[in-house]
Amino acid sequence: MGYSAEVMQRARARLASAKADRESENLRHREEAYARVPRLKQIDWELRQSMALAAQSIFAGGEDVVAAMQEVRQANQALQAERKALIENYFEEGFLDDAPICDQCGGNGYVGSTMCECLQELCRQEQKKELTLLSGGKENFGQFRLEYYSDEVNPRLGISPRAVMERTLRTCRAYAAEFDMGSESLLFSGNTGLGKTFLSACIARSVADRGYSVVYETASRMFTQMERARFSGDEDARRETEKYTQCDLMIIDDLGTEMGGQFTTAALYSIINDRMMSKKPTIISTNLNSEDLEKRYSAQIASRLLGSYQRVAFVGEDIRRLKNRGF
Repeated sequence: MGYSAEVMQRARARLASAKADRESENLRHREEAYARVPRLKQIDWELRQSMALAAQSIFAGGEDVVAAMQEVRQANQALQAERKALIENYFEEGFLDDAPICDQCGGNGYVGSTMCECLQELCRQEQKKELTLLSGGKENFGQFRLEYYSDEVNPRLGISPRAVMERTLRTCRAYAAEFDMGSESLLFSGNTGLGKTFLSACIARSVADRGYSVVYETASRMFTQMERARFSGDEDARRETEKYTQCDLMIIDDLGTEMGGQFTTAALYSIINDRMMSKKPTIISTNLNSEDLEKRYSAQIASRLLGSYQRVAFVGEDIRRLKNRGF
């Protein structure tokens, strides 16, 4: 999963802190136990010595190796039994377990080369925090108000804006609930103030809650970061932009509001093409219509967006203006 470098850094820092806290707690418990029952300290020392004796017997070889190992094993078992009895008599269950923060990875975050579930969960938590900061709140589908959209039939559409938006809401809900790596890419198109950003944030939160890595970025911020990575020579900046192609779901909000230019066009094509080639879903929201997309960027980009993305229409009157009028 392609979590951003910032998310990974925060998640790893939290895991390292939790691991250090657990190790400190285990040490404190052990010191407390030794002070309360000094015999425990002696037993632990003798157990370590028995392991050293076993190793010496193996390396020494000779005819008495088996007998020596048997003697060490019996002594070890007797010490373990005595230790267990002392702990049961003097301490509550689990007090001296020396349990790691995670049984699977020991608190390192990886089992072999695979990210452990403990680190994945921390990444999901940090990603949710990041999405909340970027999208501006805790949007959910239940907060989407269809009453802002007229139920009168639009002669040009042959259907009411509310009916269109009911369909749009159903599409977004289903997309979020059924999202997987085979999901289509979506193109949210429509004028300003019709709910594109809101529903994008709802999808982002819902998909992230299901364990997928999601990057939500405004077009302006995305292109700024990509330009910095391209021309500054900053390796950290370059690594940070890798999230745009590596994440499970990329959401680009407000395409068309950024400063235009050759770099922007090339960067946009790169993102669209790379994600299409790797079969990773993308959601793009824009106020631009099909003609404007071609004029602002290129015929090739417009063709990719209009031909390969499922278009989701947003129609109606600017909700912000309706609210200002006291609707």
